Amino acid sequence: MLSNQVLHKTVQDIRRITELEVSVWDIHATCLVMTNEKQTMLEKQVASFIKHTGDAREYIEDSTALFLIHVEDEPVYVLALQGNKSPIAMSGRLGASQLENLISAYRERMDKNRFIQNLILDNLLLVDVYNQAKKMKIPVELRRAVFLIEPKHEGENLVLETLKGLYATGSRDFVTAVDEGHIILVKALEKTEDYKDMNQTAKVIVDTLNMEAMVSVRVAYGTIIEELREVSRSYKEAAMALEVGRVFYAERNILAYSELGIGRLIHQLPVPLCEMFLKEVFDGGGSGEFDDEELATVYTFFENNLNISETARQLYVHRNTLVYRLEKIQKKTGLDVRVFDDALTFKIAMMVADHMKYMKE
Repeated sequence: MLSNQVLHKTVQDIRRITELEVSVWDIHATCLVMTNEKQTMLEKQVASFIKHTGDAREYIEDSTALFLIHVEDEPVYVLALQGNKSPIAMSGRLGASQLENLISAYRERMDKNRFIQNLILDNLLLVDVYNQAKKMKIPVELRRAVFLIEPKHEGENLVLETLKGLYATGSRDFVTAVDEGHIILVKALEKTEDYKDMNQTAKVIVDTLNMEAMVSVRVAYGTIIEELREVSRSYKEAAMALEVGRVFYAERNILAYSELGIGRLIHQLPVPLCEMFLKEVFDGGGSGEFDDEELATVYTFFENNLNISETARQLYVHRNTLVYRLEKIQKKTGLDVRVFDDALTFKIAMMVADHMKYMKE
C-alpha cells in the first residue's frame, strides 16, 4: 500500500508530536516500521488483536494502544503506540486517521496513473475513457500534448522523480512510464500556447534534467490535441519522432513530430520500395562503398548549399581537391552532386540507406 519511506516518515512525525513510541504492522503481524526496537515485543499482542478484533477498531490498555487501519472496510495495517507522555487514545485515533487519509490519497494517485497508462496504450474503450475521467475529475476537453523523454542510459530513476516534482504537482499534468527506457509527460496547454511554447518546454526539461539530475536526455513531442481520448495519438507521434530522430537527426536532443521533414516520409516507406530505390540509385551497390572522407566532403558540401569555395575553405583543402573528391563520387554513382537534382537524389538515397541499416539492426 504505502512505501516504507512514507510509513517511516509518518511514524517519526507521530513520535515527534506525541512523544510516544510508534510502530506499524501488517495484517500478518509483521512489523514494517518502528521508532524503537523494543516494540518488537508487541508481536504476540498485535497478532492476538488482529485475530480477535471483530468489529473493534482499537485496543487500549495502560501505556499500550493498538488501532486497526482500514481501507474501504478492509484491514491493512495496525498502528501501535506505547508510552505515557500524551493522551494515547486521542493520539492513536489521529494517527490512524492520518494513515487512512494517506492510503486513500495514494490509491487515488495510483488509479489516475493506471488510467493514464491505459489511455496512452489505447487499452480503453471510448465509453470507459469518459466514465473514468469523470469519476477521477480529469477534464476531458482540454488542450494537451504528450512529451516523451528518453534518458541516454536506461534506469535513470532520478528522471521520473524530477519530472514528477516539476509537473505532477496538480491535477492537470501527468507523469508516468510504460517501459524502463522512457518517461511520458501528458501536459495541459493554455489556449494561447502553441508549438513554439512546446519547444521551450522541451528545452526546460532537457536543461533541468541536465543540471538537477545530471542526466542527458532526448525529448520528443507530438501534435496538440483537444480531447483526452486523443492522448494515445499524440504519444504515438512523439514515439515516432524519437525513432526518426535516432536514424536521421542523431545530433538533436529535441524532436517535434510536426518538424521531422522528409525523415518522417522515409521512415514510413515499405522495405521493398526502399531496396528498389537504393538499387536504382547506386546501380546495385550500396552506401557502404563510400569512405569517411567522401561522406564528410559531400555532407559539408550540402551544408554549404553546394558552394564549392566555402566547402573547400571549411575542409581546409584546395578547390581542385574538392572537385576531385566530388568527381570520385560521380564515378561511383553516376550522380554529379554539384547539380541540384543529383544532389537531392544522393541526399535522399543516403537517408534511405540509413533507414534500412536501422531496420536491419
